[in-house]
Amino acid sequence: MIDVPTLVEQAREGRPRAVARLISLVENAAPQLREAMAALAPYTGQAYTVGLTGSPGVGKSTSTSALVSAYRRLGKRVGVLAVDPSSPFSGGALLGDRVRMQEHATDPEVFIRSMATRGHLGGLSWTAPQALRVLDGAGCEVILVETVGVGQSEVEVAAQADTTVVLLAPGMGDGIQAAKAGILEIGDVFVVNKADRDGADATARELNHMLGLGESRGAGDWRPPIVKTVAARGEGIDEVVEALEKHRAWLAETGELAVRRRRRAADEIEAIALSTLRARIGDLHGDRRLSALAERVADGTLDPYGAADTLVAGLTRA
Repeated sequence: MIDVPTLVEQAREGRPRAVARLISLVENAAPQLREAMAALAPYTGQAYTVGLTGSPGVGKSTSTSALVSAYRRLGKRVGVLAVDPSSPFSGGALLGDRVRMQEHATDPEVFIRSMATRGHLGGLSWTAPQALRVLDGAGCEVILVETVGVGQSEVEVAAQADTTVVLLAPGMGDGIQAAKAGILEIGDVFVVNKADRDGADATARELNHMLGLGESRGAGDWRPPIVKTVAARGEGIDEVVEALEKHRAWLAETGELAVRRRRRAADEIEAIALSTLRARIGDLHGDRRLSALAERVADGTLDPYGAADTLVAGLTRA
């Protein structure tokens, strides 16, 4: 039997095992999840959430680890949600405990969790919003969300973060990839990592040019900065933190922070509602109501839209 109030109290005290168990409730859609979310709600809304995304190989894990170190030097409690590809066998996170972040494993003020996408397009697991809520409620002041990598449809990190960091690296065709995947639109801070390699300056110039082409900003609008780093050596990371803090201040001053968080909450509510409806529809397979509607559609006495309307009306009345 899971004692949710005790679990939430222990998570608030920063006990890693309690935080891990709460996130497991999220991942498993456990019956106690609703109670846990209700208990955590009064403590949420304090964390600053930073999303990190970019093509595979640009150094996302290394950069995330370096940012953890930088925020810990500032005395912040840090949470990391690393969203990985799913194992085709277990459904679990393929990269597991993030080997490159193990230097923080013994720090009680850092909580790192890998979550599987479980086939969900968009770069984030559908359970990520609730996992972020757990980390927020557990007192993490900064939460770093690292995605599996950017592709055509893997830009959802922007919907879950207060600030989105897009990482690029020289020699990887990232300029073309950025334009193709719509990354210019979601990036609040751009980082050219591995800046000790040839072509780093050219990548930064190309990126700056592309940002200028899409410029349609007013006087008070945010213009994404471009920061060069060598994350493996910690070079440029303090400048990234400075850029993040400037964006955070801009969000607060303009009211954009509240707008983004309300949008995020609306998306979360919608996802939960759709999941509930989907589960109810799944329960209808073999049900007489669905069979009767299917029969009428098959013999031409009812169109599929009318049948769907009837089905939805019945579900929402239930």
